[in-house]
Amino acid sequence: MICALVVAFGVYPGVADRRRPNGLPEGLTGYAPVSNFIALNTGPVAAFARSPTDEIRADAERLSHIILEMQRCFVLRLCKQLAPGNVSFPQFFLLAYLDRKEVLTMSEIAKKMGHTTAAASGLVARLENLRYVVRSAARDDRRKVMVCITPKGSALVRRIREEMVGNLMKVLNHLTPDEQKAWLHIYTKIYDYCQSK
Repeated sequence: MICALVVAFGVYPGVADRRRPNGLPEGLTGYAPVSNFIALNTGPVAAFARSPTDEIRADAERLSHIILEMQRCFVLRLCKQLAPGNVSFPQFFLLAYLDRKEVLTMSEIAKKMGHTTAAASGLVARLENLRYVVRSAARDDRRKVMVCITPKGSALVRRIREEMVGNLMKVLNHLTPDEQKAWLHIYTKIYDYCQSK
């Protein structure tokens, strides 16, 4: 890093004022002295080398910025797509999950959403009022409330998913085929990690 700055600015530390008529610092006649300088100063540069932990943290900080920006972009777009159906992002998340399951209990919904059972019940009630889900009592236990998605709810999920796929295809078109596969591979590993938590 330090060497790169030195080469970029064309000066040596401590000798910047000793310039020859050609404008170069004293002793600098071509590329050899620069490489000699870099070789002689390997010690101090190595002392500033980042540890693997530092590099991982720097990458994580960069990724956190990227992820937040991607979420802002995709969530804002998704919210605009959901607005006509009067559905919030958490409600759509629940609908999408219900669309993959035949039926869920209220406690299962609360766990999946990270809510209390009471909060999950309120979320389901709003979706029920919009006729996106229906609630019923379990046959074996009338106290157990079962929730399933309606055809109207499934249709909304399919429409939004298609719009999301279209948006992602636009992003994928900016990547090479190898980058596309790499992105899918990496996101699949991240998805698997999240599912294990």
